[in-house]
Amino acid sequence: MQATQTTWTSTVVEHHRLRQDLAVIRLVGEYVPFRPGQYVDVSVPQNPRLLRRLSPALPPSLDGKLEFHVRTVPGGWVSKDIVSGTEPGDRWQILEPRGTMSVDEDGPDVIMIAGGTGLAPFRAILLDLARKPNPPRVFLFVGDRTPRDLYASDLLYLLLQDLPWLTVVPVVESVENPDWVDEWHERTRVDIGFSDEDLIEGTLPDVVTSYGAFTEHQVLVCGSAAMVRATLDRLRDTGTPAENIQYDPY
Repeated sequence: MQATQTTWTSTVVEHHRLRQDLAVIRLVGEYVPFRPGQYVDVSVPQNPRLLRRLSPALPPSLDGKLEFHVRTVPGGWVSKDIVSGTEPGDRWQILEPRGTMSVDEDGPDVIMIAGGTGLAPFRAILLDLARKPNPPRVFLFVGDRTPRDLYASDLLYLLLQDLPWLTVVPVVESVENPDWVDEWHERTRVDIGFSDEDLIEGTLPDVVTSYGAFTEHQVLVCGSAAMVRATLDRLRDTGTPAENIQYDPY
């Protein structure tokens, strides 16, 4: 007899549209026993038969708080419905947590490589490490297409003020923003974050591997499947041992 899939119910309490193609969803509901860095499949009322794989952006919370960062993808019916159609009161079904990506708090320094909303599981890990008495040093490379696409620059800037063991390297493929106006970006624009001088122009694989091989580090990679493949290839080509690397195509 096939085992019954464990599910939990959570209710949307906030839906923040940050970009034309991006939203942050906050929920409260049943406690979901995941580990920071894992992902879950979710079923949403707009398209309940199609599951969407998401990584919580907060550590596990006994009061049932969850946060997800969702970007639309070409042909992605569920992601489009979540970004544009989610409303407070929607009830989501959360399926069994999966994935093994994690940080050994007693291990060596950590390299995190986040493409786009691949930042979400790393935020959960960082907030969890912040509870530890002596976390390892963390170097977080966060990349996207343009400065406007770095949706969490204010969040990361604030984390830097509180976490002396954290270094953030923001990477953009182009330092020029698109010439069309994103109304959601204009509505949510804030005065804190990275300046133009903080940005490094290039692709994540190129910028990360310009620092050489990470032979004595814990290396975590999360982003689109194409970004993860390209980054893994470059890491291995430049001498980072495969056994040092954990990854999660997002």
